Amino acid sequence: MTKQNRPKLIDPFGRVIDYVRVSLTDKCNFRCFYCLPKGAKDFEPAGNYLSADELVRVIRAFSELGVRRIRLTGGEPLVRRDLPEIAHRIGHLGNIDDLSLSTNASLLAPHARALKAAGISRVNVSLDTLHPDRFRKITNAELQPVLDGLMATREAGLEPVKINMVVMKGMNDDEVVDMAEFCIEHGFTLRYIETMPVGDAGRDASDRYLDLDTVKKRLERKFSLIPSVMKGGGPARYFSIENTDVNIGFITPISQHFCETCNRIRLAVDGTLYLCLGQENSYALKPLLRNGIDNDGLKAAIVEALALKPKKHEFRDKPGTVVRFMSSTGG
Repeated sequence: MTKQNRPKLIDPFGRVIDYVRVSLTDKCNFRCFYCLPKGAKDFEPAGNYLSADELVRVIRAFSELGVRRIRLTGGEPLVRRDLPEIAHRIGHLGNIDDLSLSTNASLLAPHARALKAAGISRVNVSLDTLHPDRFRKITNAELQPVLDGLMATREAGLEPVKINMVVMKGMNDDEVVDMAEFCIEHGFTLRYIETMPVGDAGRDASDRYLDLDTVKKRLERKFSLIPSVMKGGGPARYFSIENTDVNIGFITPISQHFCETCNRIRLAVDGTLYLCLGQENSYALKPLLRNGIDNDGLKAAIVEALALKPKKHEFRDKPGTVVRFMSSTGG
């Protein structure tokens, strides 16, 4: 089958869905206060996780329906020991063009080459600050292993490396230029992200929300920004920094939402499809898998689930809508 005549998975509003974010675990070795509060223990029991076989089966069904981008996420996907096996099996599905990984990078250094060999082409790394004390305050973890993991990605050829910085007023917004300069030095792409009211942790952090237009104006006092594009299925608006090879992006789910071009859904570790990050619309695949559904039935279920995808989120108007933690959704 050529790329031109592949099937397309289309939602009720005419949007082509070609991107699935797949959570391998809801556990994480960090406790970022806006995502997973310190002391959180309400994780899925291991028996509720989709197995490697079940994950690959679902992703194969998606690929046969037209999905071509897969991102492995968490929680922190590197705490799942069979990550390399899962990546290898997904990477050998014929219709997947882009297999990537989202990680906090703290466990990445010893595994970067193996993940590249398994078929992962690039990584996104969460990094909100370059100050060790501030990093510890945000994540309850240490900065140096993350920096080590970042350097290992480049050595392994996992490129482009994209840094995701959640910009928080009064917490790290004074570092937006410093982070850009760090990325220029190392050749990383940088994406600034607005805080989102997902779960109690996200709502508790909402007083630190900052419109990224403010950040863009601050950057323009230092750099010349030229509209640009980058490979990937995400929602960032990109600009290149003049006289460098570096792109920066702005992900603005609150101030300038991108729902009309949404091309993604999320598969949680327990087999629940979440049709929107900012709504509770969902569809449970695990019972179907464990009751012996055949492949045609599985694809029909995915199409049925897609009919539940809403037109848009309501982060601004109804910030209390989503009660689950971000880590349980798949990023």
